[in-house]
Amino acid sequence: MKFSLLLWLYRLVFLLLTPAILFLLLVRSIKNSQYRERLVERLGFLSTKLKPHSIIIHAASVGEVIAIKSVVEKLLAAHPNTAITVTCFTPTGSAQIKKLFAHRVQHCYLPLDNFISTWLFLKRLKPQILVFMETELWPNLVAQSSFEKIPLVLINARLSAKSCRQYQKISWLIQPTIQAFNAILAQSKEHQQNFIDLGAKTEQCNVLGNLKYDISLTKDIKSKVVMLSAFIAKPRMVWLVASTHEGDDEIILSAFKIIKQQFSALLLILVPRHPERFNDIAKQCTQASFNTVRRSEATPVNAEIDIWLLDSLGELVAAYALADIVTMGGTFSHIGGHNPLEAALFKKALVVGADMVNFTEVLNQLSANNAIVQLTDQNNVDKQLAVLITKLLSDDQLRKQLGENAFTVMQANQGASDKTLAVISQLL
Repeated sequence: MKFSLLLWLYRLVFLLLTPAILFLLLVRSIKNSQYRERLVERLGFLSTKLKPHSIIIHAASVGEVIAIKSVVEKLLAAHPNTAITVTCFTPTGSAQIKKLFAHRVQHCYLPLDNFISTWLFLKRLKPQILVFMETELWPNLVAQSSFEKIPLVLINARLSAKSCRQYQKISWLIQPTIQAFNAILAQSKEHQQNFIDLGAKTEQCNVLGNLKYDISLTKDIKSKVVMLSAFIAKPRMVWLVASTHEGDDEIILSAFKIIKQQFSALLLILVPRHPERFNDIAKQCTQASFNTVRRSEATPVNAEIDIWLLDSLGELVAAYALADIVTMGGTFSHIGGHNPLEAALFKKALVVGADMVNFTEVLNQLSANNAIVQLTDQNNVDKQLAVLITKLLSDDQLRKQLGENAFTVMQANQGASDKTLAVISQLL
């Protein structure tokens, strides 16, 4: 009875906040117009073309969409007569879904977690099963699905110790939410234990491994590699910095200026995480006196170009193939890092900053096998980074060994998608 009352309080608060959330999306659309498109989907009003009784898989944004690719492909093969609906929250995630799966899956945004929107969503789609990715815990949608006897699965589940402590402050809401899941498929024993500490039942939680290891080179990626390679006129050393956030770029540009004193021909490929930052980053590069071209300009990257700004979507993975060294953004700006395994697929030397809290297990695996280099001191990061990148540029054997080791670690940890498929199929 207590939870029921508190759940309705949550529902009321979220319903009252819905206009504010929509307003924030409109504000964000000033820099990225896609945020004001398809707003009706966020309110639960879906196209009548979407088939009901599908398998719904929710992935928040780009990284999660890429990670579920192997599972979706296996579901398409194992259940050819069942519609699969892939949902997300962000425009970039939406673009990635369309790029990876085209018309083989249905797609829409997951609605805001107010009880009217989620009721419309479930009423329209009548899912056979709802599959959430990583730490997507939406109390209202989960509660409604559980009430309707819709099986619920949390795949590639992760919960850091920090997040666990934060969720414990609202355990009255989160504990019943996670207990409603039929299965929680954790990335590691540490994540499994954190879910149990938060209130999940032991029999709910199993360790299946990390889906992000289950990646491979596709024909599409290979063709993109060829296309991107053609832009670089002559072979040269390349440092690629992926998925940067606010605060990262200043550090990278400062370090790049130091590195260029010794390696003047070095090309920096800079890839901001969010499209709305493309213009700002281009200005920063120019103001730092670097000759910069943007991918959108489709201009050849000749020897005079210092920075190639990859202001495009869906090309980052292929761009890793062009690099000699890859640095992950989000590791210098308290974001928690991004997935380094896609670069490992191309056997690239990996460098990250101090904050990799979102990928602790991946980092531990790579570190234990001498497959990554991490900066641990948060003082004078630009100078430290410059010294490290300069060292790697000067040592071909060290770069090669780091890349080979990373590739080996990735291969050794594959297999989570097959185990995930088995659990989903069993619940179906």
